[in-house]
Amino acid sequence: MTPLDFDSAEVRQLRADLALALRAAAHHGLAEGVCNHFSVELPDGSGRFLLNPRGLMWAEVQPDDVVMVDTEGQRLAGRHAVEPTAMFIHAAIHRLCRQACVLHTHMPYATALTLTADRALDTTLSQNAMRFHGRTAVDAHYSGLALDAREGERIAAAMGDADIGFLGNHGVVVCGARIDHAYDDLYYLERACEAQVLAQSTGRPLAPVAADLAARVCAQTLGERLQSELFFEALRRKL
Repeated sequence: MTPLDFDSAEVRQLRADLALALRAAAHHGLAEGVCNHFSVELPDGSGRFLLNPRGLMWAEVQPDDVVMVDTEGQRLAGRHAVEPTAMFIHAAIHRLCRQACVLHTHMPYATALTLTADRALDTTLSQNAMRFHGRTAVDAHYSGLALDAREGERIAAAMGDADIGFLGNHGVVVCGARIDHAYDDLYYLERACEAQVLAQSTGRPLAPVAADLAARVCAQTLGERLQSELFFEALRRKL
């Protein structure tokens, strides 16, 4: 397949979608300073991917701010620098987990659950949580900032073929084949984590459902992703 040019129509659309996802995450309170990163692989088999730049708040990112990097995380196009931990985490997950879209955040409620002994969301509690049943992995071994390729590869190995990675004492990674689907999962993951934290804060016993029911709800959600696409387009109109 011929490599796509950074200014081709297809890549420009991906840049616009990635920028929209970043602004939407800021709108929903999922951002943290100028940290964390979203990336999407170019659909040409080259291994290159688009990434938000270093030093910009998510709320201000526009399509022209997005940068393109190679499989080693080295910048190939774009006017901004790339933050080191983004290169190592995202390059490894794209390469080893074969994920097209990788969203990494320290969003509050999901991160709060990574600080607990369980490390992750209970996917048998809320309906929002059930959409992630059987789709999560836990990396319980925090090793400090991801400042080398080995740490990115360790995180990728812990994720395996899961869509959602809970990184102990750190944050979360949400992956998907498309930006709109991945962003929808990111949004509802935080909502599910918020509901669990609030329920636990009451001190009352929790009431999970049976695992087979949670699995059925997950299959129902993944079987019809039009709602995810409509949500993303609604965000495009709003933001």
